[in-house]
Amino acid sequence: VEVEARSLPMELSEKGGVQNNGFVQNEDFEDKETDTSSQEEMPKRCSVDVDPVAVEETVLKPYAGMPKEVLLQFSSQARYRVTREILFWLVIAGSVVLVCATIAIIALSPRCLDWWQASPIYQIYPRSFKDSNMDGNGDLKGIQEKLDHITYLNIKTIWITSFFKSPLKDLGYGAEDFYDIDPIFGSMTDFENLIAAIHDKGLKVIMDLIPNHTSDKHQWFQLSRNRTGKYTDYYIWQDCRQAAGSVVPPNNWVSVFGNSSWQFDDLRKQCYFHQFGKEQPDLNFRNPAVQQEIRDIIKFWLGKGVDGFSFGTIKFLLEATHLRDEPPVNKSQNVMFIITAYSQLYHDYTTTQVGLHDIIRSFRHTMNEFSREPGRYRFMGSDDDEKEDIEATMMYYGTTFIQEADFPFNFNLINMKDLSGNSIFEAVNSWMKNMPAGKWPNWAVGSPNTARISTRIGKEYINVMNMLLLTLPGTPVTYYGEEIGMENIASENVSEEHVNSGPVVATLPEKSPMQWDGEVNAGFTEGNSSWLPVNANYQSVNVEIQSTWSNSTLSLYRALTLLRNNELPMNRGWMCHVWNDSNVFVYVRELDGLDRVFMMVLNFGQKSTTDLQAVAPHLPSEAVIRLSTHFSNAGKVVNTKLIKTEMGEGLVLEYKTAKPVHTMEAFQGKCFVAEKACYSKALNLLYMNC
Repeated sequence: VEVEARSLPMELSEKGGVQNNGFVQNEDFEDKETDTSSQEEMPKRCSVDVDPVAVEETVLKPYAGMPKEVLLQFSSQARYRVTREILFWLVIAGSVVLVCATIAIIALSPRCLDWWQASPIYQIYPRSFKDSNMDGNGDLKGIQEKLDHITYLNIKTIWITSFFKSPLKDLGYGAEDFYDIDPIFGSMTDFENLIAAIHDKGLKVIMDLIPNHTSDKHQWFQLSRNRTGKYTDYYIWQDCRQAAGSVVPPNNWVSVFGNSSWQFDDLRKQCYFHQFGKEQPDLNFRNPAVQQEIRDIIKFWLGKGVDGFSFGTIKFLLEATHLRDEPPVNKSQNVMFIITAYSQLYHDYTTTQVGLHDIIRSFRHTMNEFSREPGRYRFMGSDDDEKEDIEATMMYYGTTFIQEADFPFNFNLINMKDLSGNSIFEAVNSWMKNMPAGKWPNWAVGSPNTARISTRIGKEYINVMNMLLLTLPGTPVTYYGEEIGMENIASENVSEEHVNSGPVVATLPEKSPMQWDGEVNAGFTEGNSSWLPVNANYQSVNVEIQSTWSNSTLSLYRALTLLRNNELPMNRGWMCHVWNDSNVFVYVRELDGLDRVFMMVLNFGQKSTTDLQAVAPHLPSEAVIRLSTHFSNAGKVVNTKLIKTEMGEGLVLEYKTAKPVHTMEAFQGKCFVAEKACYSKALNLLYMNC
């Protein structure tokens, strides 16, 4: 190409081609004359006028499919390089911000409630829940058949009481074999199928374990009677004196069921110790081999898929080695007076001995070995009722640094001697003010060893007790049948023919078969009879009929569990005591950052009118009834200066406020919170540091 002053000539071949060189396409060229006479010479050249500016613009403009060499020419240009660097650093900065925000959210977010905190616990006495094989006894397959009832109640945790192989003395709490299922309840295969079905529905299961004693039919005891190897000291044996042809026990220790806690064994010629029935000898927990046996049992059932244990009677695990007489309650009694009742002694040497909590911690450590898998935390509860000694009960929580039970089961609401707004307050306040900081409360209003609510305090209080249970902070425990208001069966319908041990006959009326429908035997069994009589009111008090009534005890129970599950203040917020008197108990549930508050006004006495504005002047003048034990009142507006409640009526009021009760100076010391959290309305999330 020859460069001239104002144009760029391009070579043209005489044979009719234009050499474009890839930079200029489809240009019009002016043909030049050629000398055709010189075919041997170099091709003649012609000049074409091309605008150099147009050529330059064409060269600098990128196009699709350009080769790498051309692309590199553009990538080094400032306008492309700067844009690329800006985008790069924006991506880096965005990533850093995202990582920092994620770390901040994780650091500030409160710990999620674990499964044993997030759901009520439903306690099942398996022999009375559902019979699947028509023998009149409830069984494991029966529980599996009725799992939909548990989910219908919005409950995700089941607690099954003892089902070990047993002679059924004390209703099965003295195990003959800790590694087997009693045939009355089914087989190990039935248990494995039940566990699988429970987990398939997203539920968890807790089982009972009573480590204090075994049945006298247990292989360990039989070997111990014969002084066989390591089993010689698996139980507590002592020499007994002979006097006037009768056996004199080593001391005055008395069984929980009454009379001496020592029983002479003809084979070993010694007395063995039993805190409960004579058919239930106590294990010797001062023997490390016994402790290891119990830890192996724990591992076995956790390996089967059990999600937790309720350890019962653990305060009885150790006894004093000095064997001194326990002090009598009535010190003025004649020393010759024979003590036969458990209540006649202070049990300073047979309960809660030094070293007890070390054993419990070893159980906790064993369970923690199975809690390492995400989402598979293993729950540990202690089922010991210290009654008057609330501080001893709180010790089962462990310490700040050493964990024991997740919680000891709380029987304060069961142990009340009378019912009133004041007694309810005292039961609740006693637990909350003594509970160690950072621990989680729990509540129960029924159990297999206590008369049902309707029998213990009256049918008119069933709904308000369930409302209390499901609106207090912590984990509620419902004994089967309380969701429909079942009552004890008449005592005259129960006799020792229903059980092999006399002392437990008194606890049978609250274990009557679950009332599923109005058919024969209340739908509990298709057999001719049940192991205990069904309550005579089963045709009006049963699951089937109450599920069709909007104003039934069952419908209210479901509404309360939904409220608890769906409203943040109800499952992890503040609980503040507002007012109590002989009739009513009033408290609120609040959450920092949330202006919506729930107030419970519960009547445990007679018809009452309460002026809450006089107690808390900053309360709003009106509140809406979210739930009521009188269903027709739901949705109505009440004046907080004049709240009327009937006997046994309960109200869940809802209102909005910018000044929650827990921030008021007058209520400092009356508010409690576990697993504190705060709500951010802007971000719609929970955080810790309020």
